[in-house]
Amino acid sequence: MSKFNKLAGLFVAPMLLLGASAAVSAEEVGKVGVDWLGNDIAIDAVQDPKVQGVTCYLASFSRGVIDRLQKGNWFENPSNASISCEQSGPITIGDIKLGKGGERVFAERTSLIWKKLVITRIYDQKNNTLLYLAHATQVQDGSAKTSLSTVPLFKGDVSWEKGKPE
Repeated sequence: MSKFNKLAGLFVAPMLLLGASAAVSAEEVGKVGVDWLGNDIAIDAVQDPKVQGVTCYLASFSRGVIDRLQKGNWFENPSNASISCEQSGPITIGDIKLGKGGERVFAERTSLIWKKLVITRIYDQKNNTLLYLAHATQVQDGSAKTSLSTVPLFKGDVSWEKGKPE
């Protein structure tokens, strides 16, 4: 195998894994124009793939063509996002990660190559609550812009496929 093929493999394999981890798709449920340049706020509904009965609504900024031409940054949207997650039916919790780092639920590209808008789920076992964090990921210069939503699990219509963790 040539050095080029080995090097290409180092880049292609992670990209395939990232694509597989982002299999959850968002459904656009709203779009609000904010100016005459074509900039919009898009509102997407995202279903948690491992927690049935929870829907997250993600509002994010989408730049129009004129704005992209004016600013010279054609291939990137801002990291700004807002999230609200709600119980949308009986909650059934599958095999979720329980660590403090949580688990990525959704990822969407906001630039041509590396930048992504991400939803990470964290389970707060002490308070019996699911936390959903919207944030951006980048190779460097990560953004401090975050938004948090909680879904309390103390109601009676919550079940765990493998039993509630103790």
